[in-house]
Amino acid sequence: MGIQPAHIERAIAIARAYGATRLILFGSALEAPEQARDLDLACDGVRGWKLYELGARLEEELRMPVDLVPLSPPTPLTRRIEQKGRVLYEAGRTS
Repeated sequence: MGIQPAHIERAIAIARAYGATRLILFGSALEAPEQARDLDLACDGVRGWKLYELGARLEEELRMPVDLVPLSPPTPLTRRIEQKGRVLYEAGRTS
């Protein structure tokens, strides 16, 4: 299957529409995108049920499994994601 740049671009657009202030790619999609079977994302700025709605929308639109992890509150997992992951989007940051 693999993760294509279009998947990433669409994920960013959808997350922004839900109010995400930061989106980080991690896991297999970062390490070996051509072999990845799912998309691992960590998100800030989307809370409560909206986070679940965002995850479902991403899976529906991208037609692949999506693991969506909230970045708040901080945990050992989120700290590792912040260290090892790739920031795809951050509000107020220009590329």
